[in-house]
Amino acid sequence: MTVDLARPPTRRILGPEVLLVLGVSLGQSAVYSAVTIIARLTADRPLSQQTATLNASQSPRPWLDLTYQLLGILFALVPVLLAVHLLNRDRAPDPDGHLDPGRVPGLAVALDRAVDPGTTEAGGARARLGLDARRPGHDLAWGAALAAVIGLPGLGLFWLAARLGLNATVVPADLPQIWWAIPVLILSAAQNAILEEVVVVGYLVTRLRQLGWRLGAVIAASAVLRGSYHLYQGFGAFVGNAVMGVVFGLFFLRTRRVLPLVVAHTLLDVVAFVGYALLPESWFDWL
Repeated sequence: MTVDLARPPTRRILGPEVLLVLGVSLGQSAVYSAVTIIARLTADRPLSQQTATLNASQSPRPWLDLTYQLLGILFALVPVLLAVHLLNRDRAPDPDGHLDPGRVPGLAVALDRAVDPGTTEAGGARARLGLDARRPGHDLAWGAALAAVIGLPGLGLFWLAARLGLNATVVPADLPQIWWAIPVLILSAAQNAILEEVVVVGYLVTRLRQLGWRLGAVIAASAVLRGSYHLYQGFGAFVGNAVMGVVFGLFFLRTRRVLPLVVAHTLLDVVAFVGYALLPESWFDWL
């Protein structure tokens, strides 16, 4: 059987592909999160008296704990590689009105090389998603700005949700006080950012547009998915992350760059994880 790689992918191919990618990554997390919030709401204690722990210790033995932590970070990034790999095989037309690479084999790579002469076929999807290093200063600046725009109002929303009893008590880090704890928390923050922004924004938005979804539906789907896999923390976390998803989705559609979103998300999580690990616990009673 011969497969024509120059042929544009059809809806019959792209629809199941999206479901499979989400099924082995954040779509699966969203399902588990929904089950978890149902379990929390039907428990004997109110939601506000329950705890949602992130970055928990995996073993009482330090070196085994470190091994589990690093393996978890490593394998969590496999869906990112899968998404980029699938986009690299893509010859579909761009639904936003750009040239149609599906009509000429190899034109997608040629277009990427025109944007960045250093782009190879393996790096084509990175250029299309804005994951390359062509504009480091620009990406860092926008990432820092987005982190401020999302982070400051997000703290207020988190406080309000806690006061209304709509969130569980969130523990951002629960690792032992050991030399590798802070580096692992930073790696965990980067892993979360890369996984979520590449899969939920770059990959999903691109695929849904190729499937012919309207812009509003694309942004809504990406935002609701982002909120859904945070639902285990409570309803405030769902709303806050859904709003973040709207902002990030619109930014990507306008700029076609995921890297600033990765920078912003990493900064937000580093502040949350490392700050919680280093600062006195009394500072976080409001969580």
